[in-house]
Amino acid sequence: MDADKPSSLSRADPPVVLLTPTRRFLAGVGLVVLAISIWGVYRSVAASAPDEREPSLPLVSIVVPGLQAISDVVSFTGTIRARDELPITVEGEGGRVAAVLVEAGDRVQRGQLLARLTTTVAQPQVESLAAGLEQARADAELAAAEYARARAVADSGALSAQEIERRRSAQLSAAARVKVASAQLNEARARLSRTDIRAPAAGLVLTRAAEVGQTATVGGEPLFRLSRGGEIEMLGSVAEQDLPRLVVGQPASVRITGVETAFVGKVRLLGPVIDPQSRLGSVHISLPSDARLRPGAFARGEAEVGVAQRALLPQTAIMADGDGTYVLIVDAEDRVQRRAVRVAATRDAGVVVEQGLDGTERVVTTAGAFLRAGEKIAVLDAAS
Repeated sequence: MDADKPSSLSRADPPVVLLTPTRRFLAGVGLVVLAISIWGVYRSVAASAPDEREPSLPLVSIVVPGLQAISDVVSFTGTIRARDELPITVEGEGGRVAAVLVEAGDRVQRGQLLARLTTTVAQPQVESLAAGLEQARADAELAAAEYARARAVADSGALSAQEIERRRSAQLSAAARVKVASAQLNEARARLSRTDIRAPAAGLVLTRAAEVGQTATVGGEPLFRLSRGGEIEMLGSVAEQDLPRLVVGQPASVRITGVETAFVGKVRLLGPVIDPQSRLGSVHISLPSDARLRPGAFARGEAEVGVAQRALLPQTAIMADGDGTYVLIVDAEDRVQRRAVRVAATRDAGVVVEQGLDGTERVVTTAGAFLRAGEKIAVLDAAS
């Protein structure tokens, strides 16, 4: 075998594929179709993507509040208390409580016995002085009789003038001792009567501190607290600027915690001074007698002082910062502007604006905290 001729068993040449003209044409058409498809997808994706060079405007919702007839109300808070509270303490020397006859919440009459102190000392003194008075009266009667007999025999000379004068002096002395004994007896009886603790007026017993066995002393804690006539009132604190809007006799409604219904009362008294620290005045609201009105309970009161045309906004539209309360309005060029307002009250339907709006403004209702004054926005259509 020739050494320069390669062996057919040592290497295999790859087969040569020859494309016919028809196949070359079909391959070219496929490449064109693929390129067109890729370009179409790119155009659709580019059309759907936002243009970052044109930023979108903030989309906000607004409201045109208009003006509504809203009751102008003065609000105040305070506590329920007795109109005239009478503390009942011990008079005289005091003593140990022997019996308690009433409880807190009882209605009592004037002079009714509330409690009784021990009488182990006062009662014997009264009895002793009563006996002394009887003896003094007997001596006075005897002296008066002897003086009468002496006057009867004065003209006969049976008794000297000196003896008659002595008997007259004895009769006067005996009468004076009767008066002294009577006064001492009355004093002892007065001390004895002070062992009976009685109601100084008709009313409602608010508290009872008296307990059987305790020692009651003069100047100590009151044994009872009494509401004269059982009259109840609310003592409230009202803002300085609202106090001149209230008048005596004006109706007012009062609510307390735990009671759904309101109690209707009247303004009884307006405080003559303003607290220089809190800038608050006082108002007294007389209330009807009701077992649910317990002295010491927290209360909220309102008094209607008129009807005014006011703008009513959602609470989310009202904002506040160090410069005060404000809202954001949208001008004719759809730019945000700050507007200072004054809030009058809060209702279930929203916040009542007293000053700053005439009702025709377009007010931003939500997301106002994320906007800046002068910023251009897009207004959300009401239908959207």
